Amino acid sequence: MSSTGSFLSFLFRSKEKSVDREVIQRAVRVAPFSNRLAHAVPPNIQGLRCLANFEALRFSEPIRTLAAKMVDRMVKNSSNSGGKYVSVHLRFEEDMVAFSCCLYDGGEEEKREMDIARERSWRGKFRRRGRVIRPGAIRVDGKCPLTPLEVGMMLRGMGFNNNTSIYVAAGKIYKSEKYMAPLKQMFPLLETKDTLASPEELAPFKGHSSRLAALDYTVCLHSEVFVTTQGGNFPHFLVGHRRYFYEGHAKTIKPDKRKLAVLFDRPNISLSGAEASQAPDGLFLHVGLHTRLQL
Repeated sequence: MSSTGSFLSFLFRSKEKSVDREVIQRAVRVAPFSNRLAHAVPPNIQGLRCLANFEALRFSEPIRTLAAKMVDRMVKNSSNSGGKYVSVHLRFEEDMVAFSCCLYDGGEEEKREMDIARERSWRGKFRRRGRVIRPGAIRVDGKCPLTPLEVGMMLRGMGFNNNTSIYVAAGKIYKSEKYMAPLKQMFPLLETKDTLASPEELAPFKGHSSRLAALDYTVCLHSEVFVTTQGGNFPHFLVGHRRYFYEGHAKTIKPDKRKLAVLFDRPNISLSGAEASQAPDGLFLHVGLHTRLQL
């Protein structure tokens, strides 16, 4: 309770010091603090956090308005499954691929592009003396971002067919045309914010990654099933929000990427095999799900 009290007193002190500014902006900016909050707290304090995070705090009106339209369009596009759809948080942006130090096509072009990206974003971090990067070990340890193809194969292996409506939440996918093509082939009813909203609707949000992520967040919040493929704040907050929103009955798929790496690296694995077969028992960690889901 002391941490909550300190936080509230901080807000009130900040308000007293800058009343004029807050009256104009009608907002309080708080530096990141969630990583400093205790996890072992009484249920009433945890309930207060949920109320604050999922009821009191809301996205701005422009974000809420467009996000509501996108959810409505996604539901209408999913009429063949009763308005239900699957959302996938796909982390295959260039910076994510670069930071992972994983190999994908393994060519010289990829190596050059990843070296440039690492130096641009993390100057010298990956060239320190004594640092050894082992892409194979990273993959076996389940730390490589899943490619769009791997996500598609995973979903097909779980029983989702090509009539499943999919919403992909992502930033700018690395080599999008190349890597997204097989996922779109497996799931023709695939949508993103760029297909659900017009360029004119998205124009005010361009150049603001957090605002674009808020649109993705809202569409994922209302999906029947949420698939997380990588860690990070987005899926962590969303999983908690969906549990609250659906009163503990949200359906979430969190793949065990160590077991997926073993499966995908088998020489006999293929796209047709993924389409036809069911995933082995124990391959996935679920929240309230069986191996196969029926929308």
